[in-house]
Amino acid sequence: MIYAIKGILILKRPQFFVVETSGVSFKLAAPAGVLAALPEIGVSVSIFTYLHVREDALDLYGFLTEAERSLFESLNGVTGIGPRSALGVMGIAKIDQLSAAINEGRPELLTRASGIGRKTAERIVLELRGKLTAIAPQQALLLMESDAELEETLVNLGYSRSQAKMFLAKIDPKVTGFKERFKEALKQAKH
Repeated sequence: MIYAIKGILILKRPQFFVVETSGVSFKLAAPAGVLAALPEIGVSVSIFTYLHVREDALDLYGFLTEAERSLFESLNGVTGIGPRSALGVMGIAKIDQLSAAINEGRPELLTRASGIGRKTAERIVLELRGKLTAIAPQQALLLMESDAELEETLVNLGYSRSQAKMFLAKIDPKVTGFKERFKEALKQAKH
Protein backbone atom coordinates (compact mmCIF):
# COMPACT_ATOMS: atom_id res chain seq x y z
CA MET A 1 0.00 0.00 0.00
CA ILE A 2 1.11 3.57 -0.59
CA TYR A 3 1.38 4.89 2.98
CA ALA A 4 2.09 8.55 2.28
CA ILE A 5 3.10 10.95 -0.46
CA LYS A 6 5.19 14.08 -0.12
CA GLY A 7 5.30 16.53 -2.99
CA ILE A 8 4.05 19.76 -4.49
CA LEU A 9 0.32 20.49 -4.64
CA ILE A 10 -0.37 21.28 -8.31
CA LEU A 11 -4.18 21.14 -8.60
CA LYS A 12 -7.26 21.42 -6.35
CA ARG A 13 -10.80 20.57 -7.44
CA PRO A 14 -14.05 20.13 -5.46
CA GLN A 15 -13.67 16.32 -5.25
CA PHE A 16 -9.91 15.73 -5.55
CA PHE A 17 -6.43 17.20 -5.63
CA VAL A 18 -3.16 16.38 -7.40
CA VAL A 19 0.30 16.10 -5.85
CA GLU A 20 3.46 15.88 -7.96
CA THR A 21 6.45 14.03 -6.58
CA SER A 22 9.59 13.00 -8.48
CA GLY A 23 7.94 13.71 -11.83
CA VAL A 24 4.84 11.63 -11.09
CA SER A 25 1.46 13.29 -10.44
CA PHE A 26 -0.98 11.51 -8.13
CA LYS A 27 -4.72 12.24 -8.19
CA LEU A 28 -6.19 11.82 -4.70
CA ALA A 29 -9.87 11.91 -3.77
CA ALA A 30 -10.49 13.50 -0.38
CA PRO A 31 -13.24 14.60 2.03
CA ALA A 32 -14.36 18.24 1.94
CA GLY A 33 -12.54 19.11 5.16
CA VAL A 34 -9.21 17.94 3.76
CA LEU A 35 -9.74 19.81 0.50
CA ALA A 36 -10.59 23.00 2.41
CA ALA A 37 -7.50 22.68 4.62
CA LEU A 38 -5.01 22.18 1.79
CA PRO A 39 -2.49 24.99 1.26
CA GLU A 40 -2.16 27.06 -1.89
CA ILE A 41 -1.06 25.57 -5.21
CA GLY A 42 2.73 25.23 -5.43
CA VAL A 43 3.26 24.46 -1.73
CA SER A 44 4.87 21.24 -0.49
CA VAL A 45 2.46 18.85 1.24
CA SER A 46 2.67 15.53 3.09
CA ILE A 47 -0.39 13.37 2.53
CA PHE A 48 -1.38 10.08 4.17
CA THR A 49 -3.01 7.80 1.62
CA TYR A 50 -5.33 4.86 1.20
CA LEU A 51 -5.24 2.80 -2.00
CA HIS A 52 -8.54 1.17 -2.89
CA VAL A 53 -8.15 -1.69 -5.37
CA ARG A 54 -11.08 -2.71 -7.53
CA GLU A 55 -11.29 -4.97 -10.53
CA ASP A 56 -11.48 -2.01 -12.91
CA ALA A 57 -9.62 0.75 -11.02
CA LEU A 58 -7.00 1.76 -8.50
CA ASP A 59 -8.31 4.74 -6.51
CA LEU A 60 -6.07 6.77 -4.22
CA TYR A 61 -7.52 8.74 -1.28
CA GLY A 62 -5.64 11.46 0.58
CA PHE A 63 -5.74 12.70 4.19
CA LEU A 64 -3.82 15.29 6.18
CA THR A 65 -3.54 13.13 9.32
CA GLU A 66 -3.27 9.47 10.19
CA ALA A 67 -6.42 9.84 12.33
CA GLU A 68 -8.40 10.91 9.24
CA ARG A 69 -7.08 7.95 7.28
CA SER A 70 -7.88 5.60 10.17
CA LEU A 71 -11.48 6.83 10.38
CA PHE A 72 -11.82 6.45 6.60
CA GLU A 73 -10.56 2.85 6.82
CA SER A 74 -12.98 2.12 9.68
CA LEU A 75 -15.94 3.57 7.76
CA ASN A 76 -14.89 1.77 4.59
CA GLY A 77 -14.86 -1.50 6.55
CA VAL A 78 -18.53 -1.19 7.54
CA THR A 79 -20.81 -3.53 5.59
CA GLY A 80 -22.38 -1.68 2.66
CA ILE A 81 -20.10 1.37 2.92
CA GLY A 82 -17.64 1.99 0.12
CA PRO A 83 -14.97 4.63 -0.26
CA ARG A 84 -17.32 7.23 -1.76
CA SER A 85 -19.82 6.83 1.07
CA ALA A 86 -16.98 7.00 3.61
CA LEU A 87 -15.82 10.28 2.03
CA GLY A 88 -19.39 11.56 2.19
CA VAL A 89 -19.63 10.80 5.90
CA MET A 90 -16.26 12.40 6.57
CA GLY A 91 -17.36 15.47 4.65
CA ILE A 92 -20.15 16.37 7.08
CA ALA A 93 -18.00 17.08 10.17
CA LYS A 94 -14.56 16.93 11.72
CA ILE A 95 -13.30 13.51 12.78
CA ASP A 96 -13.66 14.13 16.52
CA GLN A 97 -17.30 15.11 15.97
CA LEU A 98 -17.97 12.02 13.83
CA SER A 99 -16.29 9.76 16.37
CA ALA A 100 -18.37 11.30 19.17
CA ALA A 101 -21.61 10.92 17.18
CA ILE A 102 -20.85 7.26 16.48
CA ASN A 103 -19.74 6.47 20.03
CA GLU A 104 -22.79 8.22 21.51
CA GLY A 105 -25.15 6.28 19.19
CA ARG A 106 -26.43 9.28 17.18
CA PRO A 107 -27.10 7.93 13.64
CA GLU A 108 -29.37 10.88 12.81
CA LEU A 109 -26.27 13.11 12.68
CA LEU A 110 -24.71 10.84 10.03
CA THR A 111 -27.69 10.96 7.67
CA ARG A 112 -26.60 14.42 6.48
CA ALA A 113 -24.05 12.67 4.26
CA SER A 114 -25.08 12.14 0.67
CA GLY A 115 -26.26 8.56 0.11
CA ILE A 116 -26.41 7.70 3.81
CA GLY A 117 -29.91 6.82 4.94
CA ARG A 118 -31.17 5.96 8.39
CA LYS A 119 -30.45 2.22 8.14
CA THR A 120 -26.92 2.74 6.82
CA ALA A 121 -26.21 5.29 9.56
CA GLU A 122 -27.50 2.83 12.17
CA ARG A 123 -25.22 0.13 10.72
CA ILE A 124 -22.23 2.47 11.02
CA VAL A 125 -23.07 3.14 14.67
CA LEU A 126 -23.67 -0.55 15.38
CA GLU A 127 -20.37 -1.70 13.86
CA LEU A 128 -18.11 1.15 15.06
CA ARG A 129 -19.57 2.22 18.39
CA GLY A 130 -16.94 2.09 21.10
CA LYS A 131 -14.13 1.43 18.60
CA LEU A 132 -13.34 5.08 17.87
CA THR A 133 -11.64 7.52 20.21
CA ALA A 134 -13.16 10.94 20.70
CA ILE A 135 -11.85 13.90 22.67
CA ALA A 136 -14.52 15.85 24.59
CA PRO A 137 -17.43 13.95 23.00
CA GLN A 138 -20.22 16.15 24.43
CA GLN A 139 -18.61 19.36 23.18
CA ALA A 140 -17.95 17.74 19.78
CA LEU A 141 -21.59 16.61 19.51
CA LEU A 142 -22.92 20.07 20.35
CA LEU A 143 -20.67 21.62 17.72
CA MET A 144 -21.75 19.02 15.14
CA GLU A 145 -25.44 19.70 15.85
CA SER A 146 -24.85 23.46 15.61
CA ASP A 147 -22.95 23.08 12.35
CA ALA A 148 -25.73 20.95 10.87
CA GLU A 149 -28.16 23.78 11.60
CA LEU A 150 -25.69 26.35 10.31
CA GLU A 151 -25.16 24.39 7.08
CA GLU A 152 -28.92 24.36 6.48
CA THR A 153 -29.08 28.11 7.13
CA LEU A 154 -26.33 28.79 4.58
CA VAL A 155 -28.06 26.56 2.01
CA ASN A 156 -31.31 28.46 2.61
CA LEU A 157 -29.41 31.70 1.96
CA GLY A 158 -28.52 30.42 -1.52
CA TYR A 159 -25.09 28.83 -1.05
CA SER A 160 -24.57 25.31 -2.35
CA ARG A 161 -24.18 22.54 0.20
CA SER A 162 -20.54 22.04 -0.82
CA GLN A 163 -19.85 25.77 -0.39
CA ALA A 164 -21.50 25.72 3.04
CA LYS A 165 -19.37 22.73 4.10
CA MET A 166 -16.23 24.46 2.83
CA PHE A 167 -17.06 27.63 4.81
CA LEU A 168 -17.68 25.58 7.97
CA ALA A 169 -14.43 23.64 7.52
CA LYS A 170 -12.45 26.89 7.55
CA ILE A 171 -13.93 28.19 10.83
CA ASP A 172 -11.59 28.01 13.82
CA PRO A 173 -12.91 25.26 16.14
CA LYS A 174 -12.38 27.60 19.10
CA VAL A 175 -15.26 29.75 17.80
CA THR A 176 -18.41 28.40 19.44
CA GLY A 177 -22.04 29.38 19.45
CA PHE A 178 -24.36 29.55 16.48
CA LYS A 179 -24.20 33.34 16.00
CA GLU A 180 -20.41 33.52 16.19
CA ARG A 181 -19.94 30.58 13.82
CA PHE A 182 -22.54 32.06 11.46
CA LYS A 183 -20.60 35.35 11.32
CA GLU A 184 -17.36 33.47 10.65
CA ALA A 185 -19.03 31.43 7.89
CA LEU A 186 -20.22 34.61 6.20
CA LYS A 187 -16.69 36.05 6.42
CA GLN A 188 -15.42 32.91 4.69
CA ALA A 189 -18.09 33.34 2.01
CA LYS A 190 -16.78 36.84 1.23
CA HIS A 191 -13.22 35.61 0.63
